[in-house]
Amino acid sequence: MSVPQPVGWVIAGAGWVASDHMAPAIAASPGSRVVAVVDRDPAAAERLAARFPGARACRDVAGAAAVPGAQVVYVATPNHAHRPVVEDAAAAGLAVLCEKPLAASLSDARQLVAACSAAGIFAATAYDQRFHPAHRAAARLVASGVLGTVTAVRIVYGCWLPPDWVPENHPGHDNWRADPARAGGGAYVDLAPHGIDLVGALLGEDLVRATTLQQRRVQDYPVDDGSVLVGTTASGVLVSIHNSYNTADSFPRRRLEIVGTRAQLVATNTMGQDAGGRLELIDAADGTSAPVPFDTGLSPFTAQVQAVEAALTDPGRTAWPYPMDRDLRLLGLMHDALPVTTSDDFEELLR
Repeated sequence: MSVPQPVGWVIAGAGWVASDHMAPAIAASPGSRVVAVVDRDPAAAERLAARFPGARACRDVAGAAAVPGAQVVYVATPNHAHRPVVEDAAAAGLAVLCEKPLAASLSDARQLVAACSAAGIFAATAYDQRFHPAHRAAARLVASGVLGTVTAVRIVYGCWLPPDWVPENHPGHDNWRADPARAGGGAYVDLAPHGIDLVGALLGEDLVRATTLQQRRVQDYPVDDGSVLVGTTASGVLVSIHNSYNTADSFPRRRLEIVGTRAQLVATNTMGQDAGGRLELIDAADGTSAPVPFDTGLSPFTAQVQAVEAALTDPGRTAWPYPMDRDLRLLGLMHDALPVTTSDDFEELLR
């Protein structure tokens, strides 16, 4: 009986998220391995590839596709560079896991999704928060009906991101998230997609209408440093999502609440890249709170890797529940939620 080979990953973009979170997540899963790393900086590609026995540093996705065992490309370049990397992966017949947002502009996002569809490849957006064990536990409780009628979802997801921000252990880091041309926006474009996607993952229904206010109040850069989105699902659940680059990291700044008529779920410190946090269920009858157990050792990135593994190795049994067409629709909703007339106007604001 043959032993299944681990899924072979190509990491495209050797920045801090890929190096500090995705690479360790792949390494933590016995069903996956890194076979190649692509980066515009050859030295960065070499450094990350050196962490994985047999992995190669490559100049481009076409070269990585020729590496034996290459199956799926994790796209972690700056947002404006997503489309060409995804198109190259699709042309090579490789599966794609693309970081959010899909692109810095809606037109690029549409072309990216079209390329994946035309190639017939497995393609997904890297919304790791879908897979955080606390959020999966919350989704199961919502589906069970224990909360009664869900009336509201409230998300606070913030951080402190000054213009010269450098992640730990990454000297010389280029903070492209504050560059409107490469990021497509600021805190809103970077952080709101997680909350918008997570609403659908938690409730089983997506946002259908939203509006957003932004601020440029603290940080000295040409993108927003805070935003509040308010919206509703088709059944009438009210949603608020507050994101920020201007909240001190020492403050409580990562909280998720799902409010029902019979109970309320509260998750603290689960939004983000790390494992752990806390999930509690508050009873409406007497206000008592009880912790909800979940796997506090499993990072959302590792859980995401395992979900992709399952979809690639047994696609008949494991249907991917989040098609890219749905992710593209929600990206359009996020853009349309801003107080501008058209998506073209939105993109003009970012220039």
